[in-house]
Amino acid sequence: MLVLQLLVVGVVLLAATAALGWQLRTDTRRDATTEVTDVAVAVAQAPDVRAGLADPATADRAGVREHVEAVRRATGVSFITVMDRDRVRWTHPDPDRVGQRFVGNAAAALAGGEVVETYTGTLGPSVRAVVPVRGPEGTVVGAVAAGVVTRSVTRDLLDRLPVLVLALALALALSVVGSWALSRWVRRRTHGLEPAEVTRLWEVNDAVLHSLREGLVVLDPAGRVQVVNDEARRLLPTAADGTPELGPALRRLLDGGEDVVDDVQVTDDRVLVVSRLDAHWEGRRVGTVVTLRDHTELQALTRDLDAVRGLAEALRSQAHEAANRLHVVVRLVEQGRPERAVEFATAELAAAQQLTDLVVADVADPAVAALLIGKSAQAAERGVELEVEPDTALAEGLLPARDLVTVVGNLVDNAVEAALEAPGPRWVRVRIGAAGGRVAVHVTDSGPGLPAGRLERAMERGWSRKEQRLSPAGAHGLGLALVGQVVRRHGGTVRVQEPVTLDDGGGTVVVELPVELPVVRS
Repeated sequence: MLVLQLLVVGVVLLAATAALGWQLRTDTRRDATTEVTDVAVAVAQAPDVRAGLADPATADRAGVREHVEAVRRATGVSFITVMDRDRVRWTHPDPDRVGQRFVGNAAAALAGGEVVETYTGTLGPSVRAVVPVRGPEGTVVGAVAAGVVTRSVTRDLLDRLPVLVLALALALALSVVGSWALSRWVRRRTHGLEPAEVTRLWEVNDAVLHSLREGLVVLDPAGRVQVVNDEARRLLPTAADGTPELGPALRRLLDGGEDVVDDVQVTDDRVLVVSRLDAHWEGRRVGTVVTLRDHTELQALTRDLDAVRGLAEALRSQAHEAANRLHVVVRLVEQGRPERAVEFATAELAAAQQLTDLVVADVADPAVAALLIGKSAQAAERGVELEVEPDTALAEGLLPARDLVTVVGNLVDNAVEAALEAPGPRWVRVRIGAAGGRVAVHVTDSGPGLPAGRLERAMERGWSRKEQRLSPAGAHGLGLALVGQVVRRHGGTVRVQEPVTLDDGGGTVVVELPVELPVVRS
């Protein structure tokens, strides 16, 4: 780069030198032409010259020669020649040439015109001007030629050349120093890498970035997005200008100023594991690196596994309880009290069967029905009574089963956690219904209640696990964010309904999702 810059500077300086030399030469010749023309005109208008040429017989030719030589010495021109109409010289710097014919083009001047030319005469090449001399009657009686030999013009050009050379040398020195400084700056900015190495490094880095299975977003210190790989574009929504749109929680995480590792964040349609790390170079912060991993499917499988595990635990607990009840029934029979044994057995069976019959009869979706039965057993084991409202009714196929399980399961889990925070009796009530083109899920608990503003924050787009501080026990965490994800995906609503009576407990969370209800034909 330095050699290329010096070559460019050299070519520019040579071209500038040639142009300036040509311009200086042109200006010098123009100045010489103007000078000799003015001298010739001044001599042609001198009274003694006009009078002598008008009457050659009585002319004082010696006086004319003295006058012309005085003018030549005073102006510095090379020669001034006064001639008559026959082109015979009256004056010349060389006295031996006086009386000889003028060498040059004088016909136009003797005809009343003017001649300006470069001509090789007795003194060598010269820039000359020939002008007419007019007598008292205005007729042309002779001519005057004044000239500067080319050697004088060249000498004048050489006298100006040192200034030009000095200016060009200064320009060359500044150009070399500037080129050297620019090359040093470029090498410092590229860490000493040559252009080919920079290109190869960029190609390798670009290929690696776009082949990563993790999303990668790099921001500069001002928070502007600089690098986005293909996986990050897939995981994040895209703004109108083509850049990834960072949600509120991700933006708060980036602006937090602290490193974050494996933070779970919920967006409209995905569950992401986000890590944030400040990048430093030589002790200064140069940007922020954000990695994204898609855990949507894994999170769904985890929820399903938790549900199955919870149901298994509930069944194991129920089996243990059933064994205890069976021992009681056997002992009563052994004691000769069969009527009491039947009463005890049928009472427990009726309580369990009542919930099962209610759920199975009114909730046609098998996944939701199984979920409610399993959650009831789990809640009972933890000391919380789960009650399904009698007016619960849900047809099958109105909404995807997974979305309904996500909404109902997470709302019930959070309600149970909230009920455990309050003194007894602890209970949770669930009502599900479909009317007016919407499926409504109402979950009420006996807990301390949840302010509407905190619920909205938990369900807003991009709510992060770092923000799970809605209650002292840490409840209402990722589950509510997943509920909010389903609500946004279906265009539904979620709200907190404040208690109406003392029996309403801490309040009711209501989720409404729009559906297309089947048309009933009469």
